[in-house]
Amino acid sequence: MTDQAIATLEARLDAQRRLLARLVAAMEDSARQPVMDWLAQRETMRDGQEDPGAVPTEGLGQGLAVSDEFRMILRLVGDRLHETGQR
Repeated sequence: MTDQAIATLEARLDAQRRLLARLVAAMEDSARQPVMDWLAQRETMRDGQEDPGAVPTEGLGQGLAVSDEFRMILRLVGDRLHETGQR
């Protein structure tokens, strides 16, 4: 994959992430909170390890990326709520 193709994919992912955050932030609080709770539960990958790094993590790249994505969306929702004075 070329550098330009990677940059394009990253830009598209960022746009989708920002759109999702705005949509979640625009929800009524009673509907938003369960979504935020769901994101918060998934922002840390659950691999059963008490000491991260104690066991090699080869093959966990995709799972870690998904957890990282949920964390970023949750942060953007919080930022948007702060900007709009809802939090």
